[in-house]
Amino acid sequence: MNRAALIGIMVEDTECAKHINEILHQYNQYIIGRMGIPHVKQKLNIISVALDAPNDVISALSGKLGKLKGVSTKTIYSKVFDEEE
Repeated sequence: MNRAALIGIMVEDTECAKHINEILHQYNQYIIGRMGIPHVKQKLNIISVALDAPNDVISALSGKLGKLKGVSTKTIYSKVFDEEE
């Protein structure tokens, strides 16, 4: 069963941008959309990724991103499940 989720990503080390994009590319079939916002004053990049995926896929993606140095993640899950999946 799929559900919608939003992963918030805080990137404090821009050197890991390539790794973030590689990981996101691995999960591109589940990504509905993504948005990146640079916060120049804080030297921080904020990325939000909207997903439609099974729970284990969402958790795996968030976990892989969160393990990167200088990256923090937080995931919000929808309470609605796709019963057709």
